[in-house]
Amino acid sequence: MYRIRPIQASDNTQIAQIIRTVSSEYGLVAESGFAVADPILDNLYAVYSQHHAQYWVIESDQGQLLGGGGLSVLQGESHILEIQKMYFLPEIRGLGFAKKILEQAFEFSKQHAYKACYLETTKILWQAVNLYEKLGFKHLSEPIGNTGHSHACEIWMLKHLD
Repeated sequence: MYRIRPIQASDNTQIAQIIRTVSSEYGLVAESGFAVADPILDNLYAVYSQHHAQYWVIESDQGQLLGGGGLSVLQGESHILEIQKMYFLPEIRGLGFAKKILEQAFEFSKQHAYKACYLETTKILWQAVNLYEKLGFKHLSEPIGNTGHSHACEIWMLKHLD
């Protein structure tokens, strides 16, 4: 069994390692500007415990983290939250956890009166792109806000919240 719960300070090391492992698996290297290069990667709890931000982790019954995802205010666009750092180890992929976290993100956004959720990704993560499309994200022709990502994230998507 697994459960989804908010990130805790004690999760920092495990979730950072998951992000590094999955990034390596897909060839998402720091030099290209992917999330693995974020200076905050080893202290995600501090980032996502701030107002209008949240990060959820997937935890096994044995206390092992297997993935997570979150959202925070999109820099430069104070009315939009950005989906961030959605990474899952292979053993839980395809079990619906990405969808569940995104649904929680949408609910969190609505509760805090945000109008939309934004994300940036890459075609290498085509399974994730397919899920985003199914959940109502629309492709944009250019990035918005200031995510700090480089040209490596060539897919920009926005979901308006009704």
